[in-house]
Amino acid sequence: MEALTSALSSINWEVIAQLTFVGLIILAGPIVVGLLALRGGDL
Repeated sequence: MEALTSALSSINWEVIAQLTFVGLIILAGPIVVGLLALRGGDL
């Protein structure tokens, strides 16, 4: 159990969170473009 706790505490959660949000932002771009294309370009 102690090994699991030390492994979890050694993970840099801030970096993981930042990479997750950057990934979501990168994915949101093409999704918005696709929705605009499907709707005929009207916001």
